Amino acid sequence: MTQARLASCIPLPLEHKVLVTVIEKAKDWALMHGVGMRDKKHFTKDAIQIAPFVLLPSPFPRTEFNKAIELQPILNELMHKVAHDDDFLEHTLQNTLQVDEFTAKLFEIWVKVKDEGITQPISLGMLRSDIMLESRCPHTENQCAKHTPYCSWKQVEINSIASGFGHLGPVSREIQSYILRQLGHGDLIKNMPENRALSGLCSGIIEAYDLFGVPSAIVLFVVEEVSYNICDQRFHEFEISEKRPDIMIYRKTLNEIFEETTLNDKKQLMLEGYPVAVVYYRSGYEPAQYPSSKEWDARLRVERSSAVKCPSIHYQLAGTKKVQQALAAPGALEQFVRAELCARVRDIFTGLYSLDFDESGERAVDMALEDAERFVLKPQREGGGNNLYGADVRAALLRMRRARERAAYVLMERIVPPTVAGYVVRPGGAVPPPVTDLVSELGIFGVIIGTRDKIYCNRQAGHMLRTKLADANEGGVAAGLGALDSPYLLDA
Repeated sequence: MTQARLASCIPLPLEHKVLVTVIEKAKDWALMHGVGMRDKKHFTKDAIQIAPFVLLPSPFPRTEFNKAIELQPILNELMHKVAHDDDFLEHTLQNTLQVDEFTAKLFEIWVKVKDEGITQPISLGMLRSDIMLESRCPHTENQCAKHTPYCSWKQVEINSIASGFGHLGPVSREIQSYILRQLGHGDLIKNMPENRALSGLCSGIIEAYDLFGVPSAIVLFVVEEVSYNICDQRFHEFEISEKRPDIMIYRKTLNEIFEETTLNDKKQLMLEGYPVAVVYYRSGYEPAQYPSSKEWDARLRVERSSAVKCPSIHYQLAGTKKVQQALAAPGALEQFVRAELCARVRDIFTGLYSLDFDESGERAVDMALEDAERFVLKPQREGGGNNLYGADVRAALLRMRRARERAAYVLMERIVPPTVAGYVVRPGGAVPPPVTDLVSELGIFGVIIGTRDKIYCNRQAGHMLRTKLADANEGGVAAGLGALDSPYLLDA
């Protein structure tokens, strides 16, 4: 598949000696500024290694970046309204619940807490809209005001457990700024937008804490049994502690929450004698990460409590792929978005198709079987490594064509972004690395706090950029598939 190209911010390749020297400096800078992760193969709590990063910032059109920034509060409000529309969620997820056990268990908790009566009506949403430039223009030449080699950006997905890269997003700009200065191109840094994702996300937790209104309360971070992405996680804690030394933060797994917390008669979640004000889920929690009934019981206990949840159970359901597919259907957006904004939101959607057992689902299956390379098959799961592409789409649909399992997936038109040449620096990788073709995915963070009837705050809160090899399907940095990056804004 031929892809359009964008030019690197400085001419490549770099001279060999210069490249080796700057990479050596950059690696040391990375380790000393928290651009790091724990080694999955040789895990120890006493050491980190550099996180993969792109040496130079990747080009992104300024007009499209600004459009994404401006649109994020609208998407925040859309997700907030969807999360509070019981009928829409139930109708949209009814087929998925029959075949996706993880979503079904989340839904079961949601129904239970609704029937008991919601204890805490306030939700904290920390969202991330992931987008890619689309190089193929769907319009005729005289209708399209965009510029080659891109048309506009399209939304890959919107995530409701999405605060990862709150630190790594901004620090990517810092390390690449350092590299540009070392290469004698410090004048280019002005084209890299400021990124306050860490402070923006952490201020959301602080605002939710203050709305809880109990001075002795604590914030609880729910973490994995083993944390590899430790720098990104801990910097959120450090930022909150610096801004608000009065707020104590605890890190607990769901198993520990089951063993160590209780609900008092006020429905306060109690930990070591302190009421919990905010419960903040640090990971997407794959089904494999909820292996025990204790973890599900802990999740139910948290949801029953008076703590402000990030995300609350209905926010997590609103973030499923099936809901995002349903929002792309004709007439769906009009239920949640003001009429004058619907066209702007709909313009960012790429083709999303249901695989339910109905006429439209059968058409989608036939369409994908006819040209599998056009599509991505996406399950409900979060994180990298789960989507299916190309021949795997065809094989999976042939296997699932008559099976209920297919309703747990959605079909999405594949986005074809422009490529750019660059260097990816990896732990243990070749020095210097070769120049390779890369593609990027931009994430725009948003924070929204509110109840069904009132929104207390709604804002865009920074960004992150992940970049991968152009011929790679997945791009998760924590999964070892992508690299940290930051945008270099281009004027048309």
